[in-house]
Amino acid sequence: MYQYDDYDRALVFERVAQFRDQVERFMAGELSEEEFLPLRLQNGLYMQKHAYMLRVAIPYGTLGAGQMRTLASIARDYDRGYGHFTTRQNMQFNWIALAQVPDILERLAQVEMHAIQTSGNCVRNITTEAFAGVAADELIDPRPLAEILRQWSTINPEFLFLPRKFKIAICSAEQDRAAIMMHDIGLYLYPGADGQMLLRVIVGGGLGRTPILGLQIREGLPWQHLLSYVEAVLRVYNRHGRRDNKYKARIKILVKALGIDAFA
Repeated sequence: MYQYDDYDRALVFERVAQFRDQVERFMAGELSEEEFLPLRLQNGLYMQKHAYMLRVAIPYGTLGAGQMRTLASIARDYDRGYGHFTTRQNMQFNWIALAQVPDILERLAQVEMHAIQTSGNCVRNITTEAFAGVAADELIDPRPLAEILRQWSTINPEFLFLPRKFKIAICSAEQDRAAIMMHDIGLYLYPGADGQMLLRVIVGGGLGRTPILGLQIREGLPWQHLLSYVEAVLRVYNRHGRRDNKYKARIKILVKALGIDAFA
């Protein structure tokens, strides 16, 4: 399990302090709802019908015991005693008071957790399957590459304002329990003939109101080129994805409109 270094800790705690100031200014009437909206979304905070919902990232589904206890304490102290684990390996708290959100984020930061990029038009939580690292049919543990993707995508300024949300999943099991075909980018990790780690890259999958299976765009990509290839896909999407209609803004619509060969 990845351990934070001093740079990671500084980034997360500075983000908590920044958002605390933004919440205080909003509650004092110094920020309008329109001005506050992108600020809260950048910190995983949604406004629902009766209360705020906070979504906490659990990168590639890996939790330590101390982190799990912290999530339980947040549910007990700030919510109604429970939380909701999502299909994309996040935790959601659905009955949160706005004034308490900075305190929750600070408690999360103390155990190396946060809510950064769990909402908004950005690269969301990097996911893999629930049994990554221990599955009997697993070829290679995908979590190290998931961690590389997490570090690369977190507050990457080039991809914080995409046409729409963007989801990446990686899997290396014979049975695809990470549902990589249903993600904006799906990655399948496998050993080549010489033992080198290779990737099959799939783009343009998604669920929602228009379910589409992703299409293969590259086979046999050496793992060392993972970031440059994912970055290239995102740059094409960022430049050519629709921004006039949020229902047609996902990469699946762009791939469908262009065709996989033109997109490649």
